[in-house]
Amino acid sequence: MSLVDQFPDITKSNAPLAPFTHLKIGGPAEFLVQPRTVDELNAVLTACQRDNVPVRMLGGGFNLLVQDDPIRGAVIRLVAEPFTFLKHVSTRVTAGGGGQLFDLIAFAVRHGLGGLETLVGIRGTVGGSVRCNVGDRSGEISQTVRTVTVLTDAGRVQERGRDELTFSEHQSDLDEPVILSVEFELDAEPPAAVLKRMRKAWIQRKAAEPLSGQAGVRLFRNPPGQTAATLIDRAQMTKAKFGGAELSERNSNYAVAHPGTTARDILHLVEDVRTKVKERTGVSLERELHVW
Repeated sequence: MSLVDQFPDITKSNAPLAPFTHLKIGGPAEFLVQPRTVDELNAVLTACQRDNVPVRMLGGGFNLLVQDDPIRGAVIRLVAEPFTFLKHVSTRVTAGGGGQLFDLIAFAVRHGLGGLETLVGIRGTVGGSVRCNVGDRSGEISQTVRTVTVLTDAGRVQERGRDELTFSEHQSDLDEPVILSVEFELDAEPPAAVLKRMRKAWIQRKAAEPLSGQAGVRLFRNPPGQTAATLIDRAQMTKAKFGGAELSERNSNYAVAHPGTTARDILHLVEDVRTKVKERTGVSLERELHVW
């Protein structure tokens, strides 16, 4: 029995993935599954493991390139309330791992809770943001994490405390299949003060990204002590383009996808830029963009 037969209410076959990604391009999934509860999610994962069906977890689709060919296996989206909820008790906020980071930040600011506002403008889900320890010189999300509730490979719900977690720059040791929720310890402050810092961080971050009306994705990680954008500029690749894809005029470490762009256009542009930067600067750029 296929996943559609086993879970007809939450599964679609040959489902387009482009609408769920920031670039709005890419092929369909063999199965798109959107569980409504943790038990339903666990049942789907168990069935996939038993039947050797590959599984991919689709978060916000912000730094993801889905290739043009169909994606084999199950793609799971956690968009139901048990995976996106927000609640707070005093200075502690608990957020579903499938919810958007921006919604979490806005929730905290409204309740006069500081600690996350400088991350505004970073795209992604709460779970993905914690797994990748998003942040910059103004701070990292790990600084506020108190506990993380995960679903293990064995199908058990398990809570990991802060002292059981290891975070480093843009990574963590969270390797469980699913982050169900995260509890954050924040600081009580006047909402106006938190809002002021959030607005400042928003302006600074947006000034270094493509225009808001453009579908753009960040391509490479910054090498130690350097920025990928500076290296691309030094390699004289700022005007690089292929098909409908081209580097952003505002930040050359972003690719902008114009209408009609394919995944192959983006991939060709990435490899061309990486090759030229290596030839002209001697630095090998590591791709940050996730590709399915």
